Amino acid sequence: MNLTEKIRRKAGGLGFDLVGFAPADPLPGAQFYARWVALGFAGEMDYLARNMEKRSDPGKLVPGAKTVICLGMNYFQEPPAATSPLRGSVACYARGDDYHDLVKGRLFELWDFIVEEAAGEAVSGRVYVDTAPVLERELGQLAGLGWWGKNTCLINTRKGSYFFLAEIVLDLELEWDEPATDHCGTCTRCLEACPTQAFPEPYVLDASRCIAYLNIELKGPIPPGLRSAMGNWIFGCDICQDVCPWNRKAEAASEPAFRARSGLDPPSLTRLLAMDPEAFNSQFRRSPAKRPKRRGMLRNVAVALGNSGDRRAVPALVEALGDEEPLVRGHAAWALGRLGGEEARLALQEALQGENDKMVVEEISHALETTAKLL
Repeated sequence: MNLTEKIRRKAGGLGFDLVGFAPADPLPGAQFYARWVALGFAGEMDYLARNMEKRSDPGKLVPGAKTVICLGMNYFQEPPAATSPLRGSVACYARGDDYHDLVKGRLFELWDFIVEEAAGEAVSGRVYVDTAPVLERELGQLAGLGWWGKNTCLINTRKGSYFFLAEIVLDLELEWDEPATDHCGTCTRCLEACPTQAFPEPYVLDASRCIAYLNIELKGPIPPGLRSAMGNWIFGCDICQDVCPWNRKAEAASEPAFRARSGLDPPSLTRLLAMDPEAFNSQFRRSPAKRPKRRGMLRNVAVALGNSGDRRAVPALVEALGDEEPLVRGHAAWALGRLGGEEARLALQEALQGENDKMVVEEISHALETTAKLL
């Protein structure tokens, strides 16, 4: 058994469901990526415009690089049943523990194996999991892991698209796999299902309209025109993956760390909205869903409650009008305007009298106009 096959077998034993090998050459897809950023489709994610040279050429990451080992680890879990309009939705990948440390730990185990199996030959390389300037989808496609689908996810014919991507860039010349070919065909289910119309064309995502961008990466107020389309998603969104026919074959991940933790399967929106900083840190410690921080998460929760159509949420939202964070107060006001009713109107009027933040004042004023129309 040659070294390439030994690495493939070892990676499988470490829990990686997909393993492929690609040349560490400059990437043709880098031009598409640069144009995507230039068109403004990255929204406020300014970090995506940095290190363009490194993104375009794995050799800039590891001098003398010859091979990129591309890996995928399945995280799929069956979505929980919707039991109440006052329950939220969290993207599948974020219901369990943070994947970064777990996947990187397995990568280092694989790296140690490679160094040992190289039989004394000096090996240089680096491992990456989602936090470095690496064009993962392009490399994954070249390594045969899957193709870049119309929803811009990497899709595998056997595993679907619910997997984390990781890479090892190294200066060993290994046997490369054949690139994957496109199997989307004429299907457009993902494009049609997106509530915020985030796909201006197939294979192109306008991240500034994507629900996952709005409730994770966007730090300020969510554009009012997009809030109602966000439904009950409070962290991420799986819609364009859920409708993909290739995900019918998706099997539940075997890794226990990816199973939904207590309180997120599915989460109570009113309970989350009442979280103080200590409760938030306790619930989301070592969780990907901690990324938007408390103010961002409660902003998202308020929007989901406003979309619930359930006036049982009004008391919790009234309480949130007194939150220390203007971002939370403003979105709670919007939600109360959506739900309407006398209790909501009186609470908004009272809050307006003591509010000094300009953004929140505007949100309350608009909400009062909306409630007046609902009465």
